[in-house]
Amino acid sequence: MPFLDKLGEKAGFKLKFTTAKDIPTFEACLAAQAYDFAYMNPYHFVVVHETAGYQAFAHEAGRKLRGILVTQADSAVQELNDLNNQEVAFPSPAAFGASVIPRAELMKQGVSFTPRYVKSHDSVYRAVALGAGSCRRGGCSAPSEILPEELRAQLRVFYRTDEYTPHAFAASPGVPADVRANISIRDA
Repeated sequence: MPFLDKLGEKAGFKLKFTTAKDIPTFEACLAAQAYDFAYMNPYHFVVVHETAGYQAFAHEAGRKLRGILVTQADSAVQELNDLNNQEVAFPSPAAFGASVIPRAELMKQGVSFTPRYVKSHDSVYRAVALGAGSCRRGGCSAPSEILPEELRAQLRVFYRTDEYTPHAFAASPGVPADVRANISIRDA
């Protein structure tokens, strides 16, 4: 909130933080242009730029997006091929770092798997920790960033994808160009 307050003050208007309960709801909100400004993964940006007209005005500097695959700490899984013919949990089909990249790498390696979409990043970790999915959670957050210690101790990262351009900050087409130009992430 302090970041948004400072950014809004510099831009000359008040910004209000809004989120969605899960990734599918966020995607629906983007499609409906429910957000004037949004922070989204590269896949979502490509889609909503084409379908809803969002315009990027910034992206994270000095950081890359990377997917990770996790399994239970005591699992025999060591490499992608160990997932052949297994169920693998993902947050949603369009989560770039957490689903698109890892699925593409599994397919590139010829690994046959059944995706199971559980709607959120932390739900994937919980599903894996509780044994409800063979493995998986991707994106830029490690389990240590979002889970309590008792669940983190049950997980092990066994694969990291290559790095990609990070999330974009974008404005809906209803935001006037002069307002969009007043947003300066670098100065906030």
